Amino acid sequence: MIIIRLDRVLADRKMRLNELAAQVGISNVNLSYLKTGKVRAIRFSTLDAICKALRCQPGDILEYTEGDGENLSMDEM
Repeated sequence: MIIIRLDRVLADRKMRLNELAAQVGISNVNLSYLKTGKVRAIRFSTLDAICKALRCQPGDILEYTEGDGENLSMDEM
C-alpha cells in the first residue's frame, strides 16, 4: 500500500495547501483528496509539479508499506 505523506512535507516547508494548489495549478479539493489519501492514482505530471513546488523527491511524499491498508486507522495512514 502507498501512504501519502504530503501533510508532513507541507508542514516541514511551512506551506499551506492552498498555496501549493496555486503553485501546482490543481484545485484545493483535489489536492486535499491527495493529502488525505482518498485518491487511487496520481499523474506523473502532477507529482512532478508538486515536487518542484516543494523542492522534494517523490519518496518524500509517497511511502510504501506492505498490506492493503484496510485495517489501518487514519492516524496510521
